[in-house]
Amino acid sequence: MTPPLTLATPEVRRRTAAVRRTDVFAALGAAVAALALTTVLFAHLAPFDGVLGFVVVSYLTFLGLYTLLVSLDERGPAVRDRLAAAVVHSLALVMLLALVVVVAFTLWRGREALAQANFFYEDMGRAGPLQPLDVGGIRHAAIGTLQQIGIALAITVPLGLACAVFLSELPGPFSRFVRTIAEAMTALPSVVAGLFIYATVILGLGLDKSGFAAALALSVMMLPIIIRAADVVIRLVPGTLREAALATGASQWRTIWHVVLPTARSGLTTAIILGTARGIGETSPVLLTAGFAAYTNANPTSGPQVSLPLFVFDAVRRPDEAMISRGFGAAAVLMLLVLTLFVLARLFGGRAAGQLGKGQARRRARASRRDAVRLARRARQRLADRDEATSDRGES
Repeated sequence: MTPPLTLATPEVRRRTAAVRRTDVFAALGAAVAALALTTVLFAHLAPFDGVLGFVVVSYLTFLGLYTLLVSLDERGPAVRDRLAAAVVHSLALVMLLALVVVVAFTLWRGREALAQANFFYEDMGRAGPLQPLDVGGIRHAAIGTLQQIGIALAITVPLGLACAVFLSELPGPFSRFVRTIAEAMTALPSVVAGLFIYATVILGLGLDKSGFAAALALSVMMLPIIIRAADVVIRLVPGTLREAALATGASQWRTIWHVVLPTARSGLTTAIILGTARGIGETSPVLLTAGFAAYTNANPTSGPQVSLPLFVFDAVRRPDEAMISRGFGAAAVLMLLVLTLFVLARLFGGRAAGQLGKGQARRRARASRRDAVRLARRARQRLADRDEATSDRGES
């Protein structure tokens, strides 16, 4: 006797998303309950006040309630995982909010100076401390910053990349010593770098305060950052790529130049960006080595020269509102300059490791077409030679 037919149980669709609907409801419910409980606590139950205390208590209450709600559905490690994820995401949100507040506050305080067209193409040579915003600008500071950071990059990029290649590709006792020195210099205070250049270049060699001396001080700050970041990136290149290049008969330096450095190009660009970000915002080394000037000095080897961070430092501590607005406007321009440098670096050098650029892809395609045409010609020639040999044998 055959068993009776039963209907198959319908399959339940499984959700593979990292964030589930219950997690969202638990987070929203915990947040609303935490705000309500903290409001009742501060308003009626306890003599507490202050915005900071309200935020801290609300956050701790939210974490407790969220853990309680998650524990109703999960057990053990899953609850701890959800709690850690909530802490990490909330801290990331706080950092993003802080960044937005800093940028928005800078733009708001400098809005009056940024609205003036002369702010971008005039210097402070004719502007006194009580002059209105339609007189004077930051041309001298912008030129000084670009020249100083350009000279510093011209010094630190080849030295930093060469030192990073030496540390990663030529291990030994001396390379370990150099790595230790580079790691120690990453925590070097900026004022110490400025004092070092001031004592050796200005007092020791007798050179005047100038943009070049400031660029040397910035180089001291940027060099260890570039070395450490580039060293880490180069060491991440797979050893199989080196072995494959060496197996084809290439020398070690040819392998480094044609295999290691192109593979680590994206990471090396990031290392240079980190070094630039460290040097472009420094104030004390420029103050000690470049002096201060209210006029435009386009010669970095002679005379005092100001930079945007130094101009901001001098302007925001003035008592008059116009100079404070100029200082915040210069800070906004500095942020825009850094953002532009980062975008350009990403566009021209930030592609993924091993990915060909447009020019390289076109050259590779042309070479492939030439090889295909050459192979086709050889094949036709061989067929013609074979036909000719066959006809000769038939005639004989």
